[in-house]
Amino acid sequence: MTDRSDVKKLVKRHWNGRAETFDDEAHHGIHGEDQRERWLSVLDRWTGEAPQRVLDVGCGTGVISLLLAGLGHDVTGVDVAPAMLEQARDKAHRAGLSVEFQRGDAEVLAVRDDAVDLVTARHLLWTLPDPETALREWQRVAGPGGRILLIEGFWDHPEPWDEYEEVHGDLPLYDGRPPGELREVLEKAGLRDVEHEPLDDPVLWGREPRHEYYAIAGTVPR
Repeated sequence: MTDRSDVKKLVKRHWNGRAETFDDEAHHGIHGEDQRERWLSVLDRWTGEAPQRVLDVGCGTGVISLLLAGLGHDVTGVDVAPAMLEQARDKAHRAGLSVEFQRGDAEVLAVRDDAVDLVTARHLLWTLPDPETALREWQRVAGPGGRILLIEGFWDHPEPWDEYEEVHGDLPLYDGRPPGELREVLEKAGLRDVEHEPLDDPVLWGREPRHEYYAIAGTVPR
């Protein structure tokens, strides 16, 4: 498959189908106060003093969006899958948190230049047919001096599954990358002062990590 619009349709269908049960898995949702507090600690270290204007791209069910809002940031979540956004809005309402959720394409955001201080994304780059375009787009909306913060990993699954059986060959970063390789991708895209931190604490994932997880961030040059 080479038509990117077809690739995106199948990716959207995959995540729409997983929305209702996505948070059930220990390493996806937040299950308990210890896990919540540990994630808040990680995000607080990487985001800095609140309030900041944050765009959470590929927000899914809003896990990171709601944590960031809980830290006092002004958060907007964007996702391509309507069913994921429904879950996110419901969770925000139940938590009493004010987070705006919008449907959108991570590679072509309906957001003005320099609109936010920080762009975040968790486990998103591997799902994109054009991650380089996405990284340029995120820098555009963050603007000079803005930050890009990614929660990423390297999964190295033996076989693709569901819709990914058909499209994984069209996703340049499918299965993620080790931090050193992703650092090179971010620097090639223009980010500066790129640094990363392992996220191997079992409390973060509700179990012993089965893959290599990490936070990685860089600054948009002025």
